[in-house]
Amino acid sequence: MILLNFAHPITKDHLRQIEALTGQPLTRVIPIPSQIDPQKPLVPQVVALADRAGLSPAEWQSLPLLINPPSLNFIAVTLLAELHGRMGYFPPVLRMRPVVDAQGNRVIPPRFEVAEVLDLQAVRDAARRKRG
Repeated sequence: MILLNFAHPITKDHLRQIEALTGQPLTRVIPIPSQIDPQKPLVPQVVALADRAGLSPAEWQSLPLLINPPSLNFIAVTLLAELHGRMGYFPPVLRMRPVVDAQGNRVIPPRFEVAEVLDLQAVRDAARRKRG
């Protein structure tokens, strides 16, 4: 599986957590910085982010991809629309969360762990059945 990382760097601990959650080895991590210029239109910048993955149309449709989306919500939702168009389905995405101590306080300095892998296509398919 290939991880397209549009967020903060992925650590070795994160890689182990992802492999444990998915039951699949990660063969490659492609880091893609997701900074944008807020003074320019968003969509062309998001298209450029997706292009930076360096995948061909056939690879977008056939490779096992996992997405670590950008933290900024409007970049993330626009990117998911772009990727759905390229892939033909919603990709699975990582949900990261802050690490907390035994009392439930965030650790200092802040660290993050993989909370879960979200199957967005399954969410979409379940919601589609509610349309009637």
